[in-house]
Amino acid sequence: MKYTSALKKVSILLLAAASFSSCKKFLEENPKGNVTVANYYITEGDAISAVNSIYAYLNSTSTGSTAGVYHSTFWVTAGLASDEMQNNQLAAPQFDQLGTFTHTPQNPALEEVWAMHYKTITIANIAINRIPGISMNAALKARLLGEAKFLRGLMYFNLVRMFGRIPLITEENASLTPSVSEVDAIYAQLITDLNEAAAVLPLSYPVSNGRGRATQSAANAILAKVYLTRKEWDKAAAAAKKVIDSNQYQLWDDYADVFKLSSRNGKEAIFSVGFGDAGGSIIFWEVGQFLVRLLPPQLSDEGVVNAQGWQIPTQHLYNEYEAEDRRRAVTFVTQVNGPNGTTTIRPYIQKYWDRVAEPTANGTANDFPVIRYADVLLIFAEANNELGNAGIAHQYINLVRKRARFNGTAYTNAVPDYA
Repeated sequence: MKYTSALKKVSILLLAAASFSSCKKFLEENPKGNVTVANYYITEGDAISAVNSIYAYLNSTSTGSTAGVYHSTFWVTAGLASDEMQNNQLAAPQFDQLGTFTHTPQNPALEEVWAMHYKTITIANIAINRIPGISMNAALKARLLGEAKFLRGLMYFNLVRMFGRIPLITEENASLTPSVSEVDAIYAQLITDLNEAAAVLPLSYPVSNGRGRATQSAANAILAKVYLTRKEWDKAAAAAKKVIDSNQYQLWDDYADVFKLSSRNGKEAIFSVGFGDAGGSIIFWEVGQFLVRLLPPQLSDEGVVNAQGWQIPTQHLYNEYEAEDRRRAVTFVTQVNGPNGTTTIRPYIQKYWDRVAEPTANGTANDFPVIRYADVLLIFAEANNELGNAGIAHQYINLVRKRARFNGTAYTNAVPDYA
């Protein structure tokens, strides 16, 4: 795995550093102008920067060594491993292999997912270990530690679902050859992280300083999903109910509003990862990849730039939506309006494209929605259904189904309520 390979490189560097230690009597330096572990993690500003650097690994752009966790490879990998997405990208065997489950441990996409998650975990571990020793405002210290633990817990949740048994690393100075831990141990740690985060994180932040930051409800929402994954229905329901009872979130009346740029960090967003728009210029890798990867290349007839259609929905996914289901019209594009008229194409995913705010696409400044309020309502409904509380389950799933009936101006007969 790439992680092990990287650790081997680190060990070589450490050996090289040790070989120079015998020269200490000839040269002793105190590089005060350089940032090192010894002269960092001292001030309140250092603590803030340490936690901000964890967030930076979520939306770092490009691929490979500079990739961000949510830039593209992670969600593309998850999609191709499901029955909802298939690869349409030429000369990308790593993605073809994921769709057919013929990949090896050396698959570049899996290596990238592995490496970027562990890089983020490493930065979180350093912050969690170093911030307690900094003299600073106690409330801010607790919040920053909560954010770091939330992010570490989220990263381990992603990894354990994708890989199963993995190394569990929580210390700054971990072994260069870590052993793998059992799945239950991984879940125990990430649940602890998320619970400790929920206990200290605020319900909200000032509007000007909160987009993309972890909140108490973000921790509880991910906890609800964790417990649902573990089939711990009572705990899943309890965690989801905390989010519902916080009264911090609502559904947009129109499903189309969920993905508008004006809705970023809006009333339905519980935790999202933000991306820039490259100032409107075409910088291929420096923006979110929703539009590049998902929009059909035929949209070039409408003046859309950089739409590649590399990953496409399966016909099965498209067929799962009723014809009048608002979500189908918002999620998929099946027609292109070119200079020679309308052309019908196979379904592509368009829901992350705000045609009004980003008419020519290029890239997108839209957020990656890690978890939304609709997810929490469905988690609460499913957990209650498994607990035998059908009435409660129907009540909350129907909130989501009702919205699917709204076509932008009126309610249709599609997606009827469960009774």
